[in-house]
Amino acid sequence: MIRVLLADDEDLIRVAVAALLGLEPDIEVVAHAADGPTAVTVALAHRPDVAVVDLEMPGLDGIAVAAELTRVRPDCAVVVLTGHGRPGHLRQALTAGARGFLPKGSPGWALADVIRRVHAGGRYVDPSLAADALTLPPCPLTPRELETLRLAEVGAPVAVIARRVHLSTGTVRNHLSAAVQKLGAADRAEAVRTARDNGWL
Repeated sequence: MIRVLLADDEDLIRVAVAALLGLEPDIEVVAHAADGPTAVTVALAHRPDVAVVDLEMPGLDGIAVAAELTRVRPDCAVVVLTGHGRPGHLRQALTAGARGFLPKGSPGWALADVIRRVHAGGRYVDPSLAADALTLPPCPLTPRELETLRLAEVGAPVAVIARRVHLSTGTVRNHLSAAVQKLGAADRAEAVRTARDNGWL
């Protein structure tokens, strides 16, 4: 049996996917999690073979969960399941160690096949997202610019961002201004939207 962990903050989705996988003779859902930190904790406790994680979850998103499980449970293959996948998210997920990336709109049988594939040591990436990822330009922002823009996304004032990243308020303003300019945005909010749409945030 392939032991599976399901992590999704939407109970209905999690229960529906568990019911779907329960029809497979060789797959057993052994644990559930409603947020990223719980997914990591549960994976350590139940030792699943495959973790199917939602891209957007509280605490840690699916990409952060993939990175952490790759570090602490490298024998657990991670599949990122998402309703809002962007080519940039695909790159981040694969870099973080995910072995599968699948849209929630895929056919019902697809997830079980992907679980079997990654459990056997293979990989699976949605073909349309893979094609888009090949033509996606690289992120023009530096890691610091991305970090400050990510904090600005949640509405943190410049002074708070500066304390969080251990920089002066002037340097934070410069990073945010550079991000706005590089993305051709009118303001920070538009820069955040552009970065989010491209999967850079």
